[in-house]
Amino acid sequence: MLSKSLISSLLTLYASRTTMIRTRRFDIVGPRGRKGLTMKVAFASTDKIHVNEHFGRAEQFMIWEVGPEEAGFTGVVQVRTEGDDEADRIESRCSGLADCALVYVAEIGGPAAARLVAKKIHPIKSKEREAIAVVVEKLQEVLRDSPPPWLRKALLKGERPGPDA
Repeated sequence: MLSKSLISSLLTLYASRTTMIRTRRFDIVGPRGRKGLTMKVAFASTDKIHVNEHFGRAEQFMIWEVGPEEAGFTGVVQVRTEGDDEADRIESRCSGLADCALVYVAEIGGPAAARLVAKKIHPIKSKEREAIAVVVEKLQEVLRDSPPPWLRKALLKGERPGPDA
C-alpha cells in the first residue's frame, strides 16, 4: 500500500511533466461560397501583416482562403502550449491547422515539417519575411497560370469527400 505522501509526490511529479495544450479558432462569419476552388492557407505571424514567425514558436496563425481569382482573410488560429514536450507543441499546431492545405512560416524544423506533410499540409518557408498580402498575390498568380501537381492536389484538399460520403 502506498502512503498518502508518496501518492501526492507522484501526482505532483506527473503534473509538472504534463503539457497543457490550448487551441482556439476565430472564424469570420459572413457569406460562404467563394467562386471556384479555394484552399485554406495559414501564415505564421507575430504582427498579423508579415510571415515572420518560426512554426514552433508561433502562437497564432492568420488563415486565408485563397483561390485563383479570389482571396480573403477568414480567421485566426491561436495555439498556446505550456510545457517542455516538443512533440506536444508540434502536434498542437498541426491539429489547429488540420483544414489548411499550406502553411507559410519564417522557419520550421525537420520534425515539424515532416508531421505537417504527414497530415497533408505543405509547409513553405518565406525567407524574405514578406507581407501576407504579397504572398497571397504570388500564390494566386501561380494558381492562375500553371500550378505544379502538388499545388493542384493541395487546392483540391477541401473538395475530397470525407469518410462518411
